[in-house]
Amino acid sequence: MDILHLFTKQDIPVIGPAETKVDPLKIDLAPVPENLPGKGLAQHTMIYFGECYNIIFLVNRGKIIWTYSTGPGCEYDDIWMMSNGNILFTRMQYIAIVNPKKEVVWRYDAPEGTEIYGCQPIGSDKVLFVQNGQPPRLLVMNIKTKTVEMEHTLPVDTLTDRKYIHAQFRRVRFTAQGTYLVPFLELGRVVEYDKNFNEIWRYEIKTPWAAIRLKNGNTLITDEADKLTREVNPKKETVWELRPSDLPEKYRFINTQCCTRLSNGNTIICSRGNNG
Repeated sequence: MDILHLFTKQDIPVIGPAETKVDPLKIDLAPVPENLPGKGLAQHTMIYFGECYNIIFLVNRGKIIWTYSTGPGCEYDDIWMMSNGNILFTRMQYIAIVNPKKEVVWRYDAPEGTEIYGCQPIGSDKVLFVQNGQPPRLLVMNIKTKTVEMEHTLPVDTLTDRKYIHAQFRRVRFTAQGTYLVPFLELGRVVEYDKNFNEIWRYEIKTPWAAIRLKNGNTLITDEADKLTREVNPKKETVWELRPSDLPEKYRFINTQCCTRLSNGNTIICSRGNNG
């Protein structure tokens, strides 16, 4: 909240030097239900983008205060606002950082035959990301020196078509304990590795899209195929769970992908769109 003023300065261009403006995808949307709880866009300040919408939105008090367009193509998957105001994001073909003036600070293009979906800043000069491929790799790159400081090859399903890399991974997270939390979307498990990449915890679940370590030590996981969001403790016991069927029909959604736990204990769940 303290750095939002960086995005509303007079010298910020409508279209930045690295932006490519395109018309957003137009899809048939179901009518928004009336009398939804909460305050709509004004409920939370947020940075948001749609999977194939091609525009990043920064929303404050229900109003869009900054946008960034990256041109045609798909798909956006992970995004962060860093403490210096820079925006880190992935969009399958590459991973990049832009500043509030819409200047590209750093960019890494996915090598041919690979795709990038999950990322996380570590401090202000390092980025963690997973690169789907044969084999997939988990990397930490120093954006100032442009050197790889950590690289680890991740296992894949050798029984399926080895050329199909799209469903290998979505999210990956570096925890406050210095471990790596990796949801294997294709293999159906969430695995935690220590700094030496010894497996120290595993949770089996059908299609884990995202997994985040909570401050209470539990892990919040989304399962795309079963449309559920589940919090489990270190003993792998379920302490909280939500499925669309738990909600009134007009509030239900068609898909479960990413999740965020707020400081007040509430949970944000994002669904892939269309009529969802």
